[in-house]
Amino acid sequence: MDSTPETTPEHNTPPPVRRRGLLGSGLIVSAMTFISRILGLARDIVIASLVGAGGAADAFFVAFKIPNFLRRLFAEGAFNQAFIPVLAEYAEKKTRAEIRRLIDAVAGCLGLSLIALTSLAMLASPLLVWLFAPGFASDPDKQALTADLLRITFPYLLLISLTAFSGSILNTWGRFAIPAITPVFLNLSLIGCALFLTPLIGSAAEALAWGVLIAGMVQLAFQLPFLAHAGLLPLPRPQWKHEGVRRILKLMTPALFGVSVSQINLLLDTILASFLTDGSVGWLYYADRLVELPLGVFGIAIATVILPTLSRQHATADAEKFSRLLDWAVRMVLLIGLPAAAALVILAEPLLITLFQYGAMTAHDVRMAALALQAYALGLLAFMLIKVLAPGYFARQDTRTPVRIGIKAMVANMVFNLLLIIPLAHAGLALATAASAFLNAYWLARGLRKEGVLHWSSGWGRYALQLLAALLMMVALLWWLSPESQTWLDWSLSERLLRMTLLVIGGAGLYAIALLAVGIRLRHLRHG
Repeated sequence: MDSTPETTPEHNTPPPVRRRGLLGSGLIVSAMTFISRILGLARDIVIASLVGAGGAADAFFVAFKIPNFLRRLFAEGAFNQAFIPVLAEYAEKKTRAEIRRLIDAVAGCLGLSLIALTSLAMLASPLLVWLFAPGFASDPDKQALTADLLRITFPYLLLISLTAFSGSILNTWGRFAIPAITPVFLNLSLIGCALFLTPLIGSAAEALAWGVLIAGMVQLAFQLPFLAHAGLLPLPRPQWKHEGVRRILKLMTPALFGVSVSQINLLLDTILASFLTDGSVGWLYYADRLVELPLGVFGIAIATVILPTLSRQHATADAEKFSRLLDWAVRMVLLIGLPAAAALVILAEPLLITLFQYGAMTAHDVRMAALALQAYALGLLAFMLIKVLAPGYFARQDTRTPVRIGIKAMVANMVFNLLLIIPLAHAGLALATAASAFLNAYWLARGLRKEGVLHWSSGWGRYALQLLAALLMMVALLWWLSPESQTWLDWSLSERLLRMTLLVIGGAGLYAIALLAVGIRLRHLRHG
């Protein structure tokens, strides 16, 4: 409920949108996200040590993946991509009273929909487990455990979707830091429950499930005071016939497939992996978590800051700035994505040994997860490009083109899955996801070019050569300094952490120095 008095309009009406340089905003989001992802690694270290990659781990990962997948698909996928462009247009063209009515109407409709969906899903949890992990049917105990855990974790979708709604409002008004730091509470909650609740209830998997639910409550509660302070706290009033709500619903339907195709492909990996040997779901999970670090810190950060800006530029019909911003975003993705992907391929097994091989995580688990990580890493650049190219459509309120592209990419992913799962098992699933992601990114870029929305600026040939030169120097250093896997296994925890820290800092430092040496300066990276 909006606690701000109606008699103080300076507090209960939206403030002006903050206009900050895109590089500065991106760095803020990246810094906040980096803190969250580092804690996420700490969380996964704790999970690996307590549950490893066996049957109980698979049950928790599926119970967590289902609401998390739906969050990315609906809240951070279709809903965000439909809501932010409409909200940004209202911010540019409508009165403050109209903006508040839109926010209140969307809050009411979204809240009611989520309550209904959550109630139904909790009742039908065994059916959801069968749909998302059909391979578990061969192990009734594993299937029953997953269904029990899902009843605990599924309300997280309701809570985190409302959190994403709040974050979308703050992002549209240039308040990027609060939504970016909010995921920290998920990691803190899971770590706390894993360490302190597990001894009380005797099941690490169940303790982690309760940690997911607690995290959703904390994340939503954390953002509400900032919305209130900015005069943006909604008073939910369901109005399905509101013009803005109807536009958002119309945009959401095709957007369900647009930006979320990579998530759907990852889900397909989980479904197929449920038919493979025990541990396959866990191996893909740990590999995906490491790929998510650079993807979240840089790819999603860039996408987060450009969507509201692109939406405003479209609303004001500034086509030249729109194109320049997309071009800048692609350059930033290449700058970060290429070295991140190369480092993950080279250091896959050492990273997994350093972070996860303690307690229940075995050397075999690490080897299997490393194969999946290398395959996912090959597609990292494509995952990041999708994140920054899709907003080029959503900002123009075109959600139909990405869905057509997304469907083609999903079909390609299934074909690749069938071709690769037999010879490469779980690693084949990861490689198929990477290959289909490149097709998706290519089709998105080609579409923007054909529509005259994206024009490459001058200097791309020189820029590509500069990046290639710096990348080769970094790869050579990492290859030279990284010892064999057995050496990493023989080292103590402190030795592993020290050597990995030196490798990461050394590789990043040499890459930065090489960029300077070939002529790239900070002023070349700024936009706005």
